[in-house]
Amino acid sequence: MIDFYYWPTPNGWKVSIMLEECGLDYRTVPVNIGKGDQFKPEFLAISPNNRMPAIVDHDDPDGPLPIFESGPILLHLAERSGKFMPAGRRARKEVMEWLFWQVGNLGPMAGQLSHFVNYAQGEHAYSHQRYANEYNRCLGVLERRLEDHEYIVGEYSIADMISWPWVLIAKPLGQALDEFPNLSRWRAAVRDRPAVKRGVYLGKEWRRQAPPSDEERKILFNQTARSGR
Repeated sequence: MIDFYYWPTPNGWKVSIMLEECGLDYRTVPVNIGKGDQFKPEFLAISPNNRMPAIVDHDDPDGPLPIFESGPILLHLAERSGKFMPAGRRARKEVMEWLFWQVGNLGPMAGQLSHFVNYAQGEHAYSHQRYANEYNRCLGVLERRLEDHEYIVGEYSIADMISWPWVLIAKPLGQALDEFPNLSRWRAAVRDRPAVKRGVYLGKEWRRQAPPSDEERKILFNQTARSGR
C-alpha cells in the first residue's frame, strides 16, 4: 500500500496519473495547502520542502519508504512496477534527461507563470512576461522533440507523465497551442488515456472554487526560511 499525500494541482497529477497507470494500491491523504497542512510536523517528516506530491511506500523491503518530489517518486514507481521506463540503456538515459528537463525547466516556468496569471494579475508586468516567454520556449522544445516522436521517448513513459499536466493547462495560462501542432496531438493522445483521466479527476471536489482569502494568501505565499521553523 502507498500513502499518497496530495492536493489537486499539476504537480500532484503527475503522480496520481502514474499510480492509476500502474494499478498500484494507494490511499489518498489530502494535504490542504490553504489551511497550512503542508507545515505540519508529520508531513514535514515526509516532505521537508513542505510541498507535494509525496508518498510513503509501505511495501518497500526495508520498511516504510518516504519519497518527496515528483521526479524521484515517478522513478521509484517505475522501478517498483516495472512499467513506463524503457529497459535499454540509451532509452533510459533519454527518459532521465526529459525527466530532469521538466523538473528544471517546464515545471518551474509554468508554475511561476501560473502564479502571475492566477494570483497577481496586473502586477509585475516584467515578471509575468518573463515567465510567459520561458513557458512558450519550453513548449517549443517539446514541439521540436515531438516532430518525429509519438511520445517524448519512444513509447509512453514517465517522461510524458511528468510534463503533460503543465501542457494540459496551457490555455488557462494564456498560451494557445495553435503554433504547436505536434504538441497538440501529443496532449490529446495522453489526455484520452483512461488512467490519465482518473488521475486528473482525483480529488476534483477539493479544487479551489474562489480566489484565496487574505488569510490563505499568508499561508500560500511569501514563505521564508523563518516560516518553516
